Formats: sequence, structure tokens, C-alpha cells
Amino acid sequence: MFVDRREELDFLNSLLTRNRPGPAQLALMFGRRRVGKSELLMQWAAQSGLPYTYWEAVKESATQQRTRLMAKLLNVPVQSAPVYRSWPELWDAAAPLLLGKRQILILDELPYSADADPAMLSALQYAWDQHFQKSELVIILCGSHVRAMETLLSRQSPLFGRMTAQWHLEPLPFSSLAEFFPKWDADARVAAYAILGGIPAYLNWLDPELDLIGNIRQVILSPGSMFLAEPAFLLYDEVREPNSYLGILKAIGGGAHTMTEISDRAFIPSTSVNFYLNTLQELRLVERRLPVTQSKAQRGRSRSGRYHLSDPYFRFYFQFLEPFLSSMPFDREQVIEAVRRNLRSFVGVTAFEELARRWVWSQGKAGQLPFTPDEIGSQWSSRVQVDAVALNWKTHDILLGECKWGTDRVDRQVVRELIERKTPLVLRDLPDLGEGWHVHYALFARSGFTPAAVAEMQLVHGKLVNLKDIDAVLGHLE
Repeated sequence: MFVDRREELDFLNSLLTRNRPGPAQLALMFGRRRVGKSELLMQWAAQSGLPYTYWEAVKESATQQRTRLMAKLLNVPVQSAPVYRSWPELWDAAAPLLLGKRQILILDELPYSADADPAMLSALQYAWDQHFQKSELVIILCGSHVRAMETLLSRQSPLFGRMTAQWHLEPLPFSSLAEFFPKWDADARVAAYAILGGIPAYLNWLDPELDLIGNIRQVILSPGSMFLAEPAFLLYDEVREPNSYLGILKAIGGGAHTMTEISDRAFIPSTSVNFYLNTLQELRLVERRLPVTQSKAQRGRSRSGRYHLSDPYFRFYFQFLEPFLSSMPFDREQVIEAVRRNLRSFVGVTAFEELARRWVWSQGKAGQLPFTPDEIGSQWSSRVQVDAVALNWKTHDILLGECKWGTDRVDRQVVRELIERKTPLVLRDLPDLGEGWHVHYALFARSGFTPAAVAEMQLVHGKLVNLKDIDAVLGHLE
């Protein structure tokens, strides 16, 4: 199922009409596994109306890789394709097939090819410089090894300075879930987003005819399910010493967020933890969050950072599944019971808070807030925590928002707590102690608000946002 990706398709289509630096284009597309890179590129190439060749490298010898690529270019069986001893030889032979007309060449999972023969990238540079730079060929280099793909842009790469465009493919937005699960209400879609995020493969694996708990029981927890092996699979393909990384991910998923806590729970010396955390951040599996009220000058030396799992499924896996997987075969009903017991709080502190912050960003851009935010995040210190905070450093405007995913309506006490107790403490955390700042308020609630809460917020001209409001802004593709 192919959903959305309009912005990405616009980018790819723009490559076909560019004349700078020339008609020929050498573009990079990368992103984590399962995010839909290959499907996007195949959809785009098929829609373009141009001749195209799609080749995916696999883990085999360089000679086998070259043979399969030439078979694709010649459109013949692999057994009938000529064999080349080196990549320059192949490109010299391939050039006449790729020159003389506008066409597309997609080289997918490129790091596998570079691993099999490090000279492959130098040969590709040679091919670009000697054959393709002044042609009409559009070459897309694609891969899932995020670090390996990013190094193609570095000065050490043979391809440095040759790339004409790049795109990091992100997961789908929340709005895409309405396409995958048209019968689900907003509550269920938010919960699914908390568990799977916007990874197209994961969303495709679920059964839209089942409810969320039914999918957890029958799909995610079924024997042999890819969901159960996914974290280890992703790590084993990216890093050495995967067990150390898994230990750190388990520690963070279990509630350890400072470097000391992570070191203690993962049983890894504090001197080594930083290296592993940096790698996990490069892989975009972990993120270091800072209080949003810290200025850029403060952030460079801040010790307030907290490490969180940035991948939604990893969060779900390490909180709900991993603790039971150590005793195989595990009892599915035990997992379901744990999910039923703790899913509400899990969704509240992950997806619902994230969607609330995105709602603020969207409304700010649309001119529906008193100011346009520069930054949006959350705020915490030893004294106070606020779920959604947006600010503009130039105008000295700040919005403070609380998120409630409970089944009861938000009452007046929550409003008064935010205004009377939390506001002064947040202002004290600003670099200038909040002097001269204009404070605005918002409450985000799954189940709405009591009349007393509405009246209290009206006194400060605050925003009251329920799940229906969020879903109207963020929940549907336009």
C-alpha cells in the first residue's frame, strides 16, 4: 500500500526538470530500514514515463553484483549477462546503454556494494566524471545504512562534490494512518501511532479489520512475527557488538534517561556509554533532549540532557515486549494484560504529547496563535515539568501547554496548577528569569474539559484543544 509521499515525489520529479548543474543528476536518498525508500523510488520511476533501471545490491561478491547489474541494464537473465572483472570495466560497458536519452538509474542498498568492493565508489566517481556528468541520466543512490550513506557526502568520499541533491526519507506523518486504518477512530489511530510511528512496513503488517489489541495479539505477538525480531535485526545490520547496544536500548526503554542511569542499568562503564549513545543517535534510534527554555549558548555545555528512544516501535518493544521475551515461549496473554494496564499512560507521554506539539507548530505557521514559535519542545527541571512549550526568543512569547490522555474531562485544578504554580517556575528557567515575557496557555485533552476548566482558561484567553481538534488539523491527508 503506497500512501502520501507527495513532497518526496515533488522532489524526485524536480530532478527530471532541473538544468543545474546540468540535466544529469546524481542524487542521494537514505533513511532507516522499513521507511519505504525502495517503494517510493519504484512508484516514482514507474510514474515518470521514462525508461528506468532498478538494481538492488545484496550481500554477495562484487563480481556477482556487477553481473546482476549488467543483466538488469541489458534486460536479460543473469546467466546470459557478461562478467566484468572490475567496476570501471562495467561502467565503460554500461555507458552506451545509458547515454543518448533521458532515463533513470536507481542503485539501491549501495553500502552492500561498497562493502563487497571498496573500489566501487571510486569507480562510480570515474563513471560520473567520464561518462554521465554531461548526459541526461538521472542516478539515484539509495541505502538503509544511514551512517554509510551520510559518509558519501563527506570530504573523504570519492563522490564528494558530485551530488546534486539529497533527501533523508522520514516516516509517514500521523495523517497517513487514516489511509491504513479507515475504520479506526482517532483514539485507536493515536495509540497505533504511539506503537508504530509512521513506518510504512509496520503499518502494512497490521490487519485493518482487527482492532488494536487484536493486532497486538494476532500479528505483533504471533510466533515468528517480524515484530519480535525487528530491533535485533536492525542493529545486527548496522553495528558491531549489537548486544551492548541492545543493553543500552533496554536501559533507556526501561526508564533510564541520564548517562549515569544508563551506565548502571546496562552494566557498561560510563567511559564507554557515550560512544554507544553517539552511535545510536547517528542511527536515529536515540535522541538527546534538552529543556526547550535553554538558549543555544546554554545547550552546548548543558548537563540537563535526557536520552530517549526516538523510534516509537523501539519504545513499545522495550517497555512491553522485551521483558517477557527472555523466557521463551512467552505467555501472550501476560503481554496483553501489561499492555491493557499501561497503554494509556504510554500513549499519553509519547504520541499524544508529540501530536500536541505538532499541533502548536502547525497552528503557529498558519497564524492561528498569538505568535509564531521558533522552537517547540517540553520543559523540565528539578522543580517543574510542562509537556508542550513553544517560544519565540525575539518577541519573548512563550506558550505553556499540558497534555492529558485520561478518560475523564480535564478539570479546573489542572488549569490553576499550570497558571499559578508551574508558570513562575518555568519563567525562572529562562535565561533572563522570564523578565518581560508574554505567557500564553493551551490544554490538550483526549476527553475534553469541564465547564469550570473552560471558564478558567477563558480568563487567560487560553487554547482548549481536544482530540477531535488535533485530528482535524493533523489526522487526515489533504
